[in-house]
Amino acid sequence: MATFEIQGGTKLSGVLQAQGAKNEALQIICASLLSDEKVTIHNIPEIRDVLNLIELLQHMGSDVKKLGTGSWSFKADSLDIDYLHTPEFSEQATRLRGSVMIIGPLLARFGEAVMPQPGGDKIGRRRLDTHFNGFIGMGAEVNFIHEKSFFHIKGKKLKESRILLDEASVTGTANLIMAATLTQGKTVLYNAACEPYVQQLCKMLISMGASIKGIGSNLLEIEGVNSLGGTEHRILPDMIEVGSFIGMAAMTGSSITLPSVSIENLGIIPKSFMQLGIEIQQIGDDLFIPEHDNYTINSFMDGSILTIADAPWPGLTPDLLSVFLVVATQAKGSVLIHQKMFESRLFFVDKLIDMGAQIILCDPHRATVIGLNRQFPLRATTMTSPDIRAGVALLIAAMCAEGTSIIHNIEQIDRGYQNIDQRLNALGAQIKRL
Repeated sequence: MATFEIQGGTKLSGVLQAQGAKNEALQIICASLLSDEKVTIHNIPEIRDVLNLIELLQHMGSDVKKLGTGSWSFKADSLDIDYLHTPEFSEQATRLRGSVMIIGPLLARFGEAVMPQPGGDKIGRRRLDTHFNGFIGMGAEVNFIHEKSFFHIKGKKLKESRILLDEASVTGTANLIMAATLTQGKTVLYNAACEPYVQQLCKMLISMGASIKGIGSNLLEIEGVNSLGGTEHRILPDMIEVGSFIGMAAMTGSSITLPSVSIENLGIIPKSFMQLGIEIQQIGDDLFIPEHDNYTINSFMDGSILTIADAPWPGLTPDLLSVFLVVATQAKGSVLIHQKMFESRLFFVDKLIDMGAQIILCDPHRATVIGLNRQFPLRATTMTSPDIRAGVALLIAAMCAEGTSIIHNIEQIDRGYQNIDQRLNALGAQIKRL
């Protein structure tokens, strides 16, 4: 288990480029399985979860080549479907939750897919019913083998269908879109997720020959085609990293420029940080966060306490609520953080309380933060990263705290942030990887 040693109280300064979007990369790489022609993808973040998925595709028989930093090609012209039934596949697929998105492409091309219970962050119940109910609606048969803890999905001839997703799941939407591209007839998805990641997936599939209408809305119509060809695609900057760096800059009193962030695909992220009193300047497609001595949380028009909550796109992504919570600890004022989706994601706040933050955990989904306006600096401490997003929130807290902090289990942070210690140290941070 690796560890970060962080010397807090150091300001950063300079330019920080956001990596490619992890969540988009997982979808796009899985989509390469839909074609037997070469698919080239640029701006892939070379982080633990993505590299694990690439390795999984290689073992399945996909011809994978690294073309340069962040650029890879995939050609799935000789996949070994029997590999899905091996213990090696089961061990690999359980490493990351994104592996569930190979089901749609495999079902569409080969009429069969096998998937063990996927891994990922332990942030609460993350059911897969949206995926499997959709496949069943398309005519597939889904069986769960309890003694082996894996799903077996069969669907030699999927049919056109109209499917109402029981929740606007991003990965569920992506999985069903990919399956529908090679299903004869029209598949209609209601209550579909419309995040930029899903839009990017649809645009890539169209460039491969798919027919998809309604991109950017929650109603998608996919007209099946006989086959898909190759393509070349570039992944967007990671909006979660952009948001993490905005919060990091404000909380550490740093002056940072975030270049080429694709502002049109950030949604309300900048506006939500501005509600915490953080100044953000837009210069073309760049964001500049000036040095903040302090920042004051807004209140609602009637004077009541501000609430920041997650919501399906174009609402605020739940992946950033951990960052909003930690940044609010040093603001002036109070805010209610409402994490609606996952019931275990706020449990890391006990670490912040140990550091001197004033936080009331109301229930598994809500926490009230009383900002201290930097009057009482956070104290350095030793902690363990429970998941990717809480891990980076704890890293931000440690960079702001007085003294030397220790964060164990930083493999969780590495799953979502590429070389985060090296990139921040280049701007003046003092982070040592032990």
